[in-house]
Formats: sequence, structure tokens, C-alpha cells
Amino acid sequence: MFDDRTNLANQVVKDLRDFLGAQVFETIIPRNIRLAEAPSHGKPIILYDIKSRGAESYLRLAREVMNMTRKALVEA
Repeated sequence: MFDDRTNLANQVVKDLRDFLGAQVFETIIPRNIRLAEAPSHGKPIILYDIKSRGAESYLRLAREVMNMTRKALVEA
């Protein structure tokens, strides 16, 4: 969970991308109060608040994983 307001978080992302390159997903999951609230309500973020930044980010990440998997299967 990423907080883009801090220099440290931005530096860590840069360092990870410089060191690991394509192994790092493009999608970043932002810190978000709705993400923190969902577990206390016993729900995944997708059911708790699908329109939150966190939910939208997790959906983008899922698409990214599926696309990478699809690409790997085609190349195999």
C-alpha cells in the first residue's frame, strides 16, 4: 500500500523499478481509508466499496496479472 505523499515511498518505488524492472507490477495500490475499513466490516474491498481508489487499483492489478499470464501462455 503506497502513500504517494511521502518522498520515501516514491524513492522505494523508483529503486524497486530500477533494480527489478519488469518484475514489478505497474499498478500501485494506494493507501486508502476504505481499504482499512473493509476487513472490520467482514468484506473484501470489492464488496465494501467498489468505487474506492483501492478497489479500482486492485481490479487494475488483477487485469495486469491476467494479461501477464495470458502473454506468458502465448509465448510458451
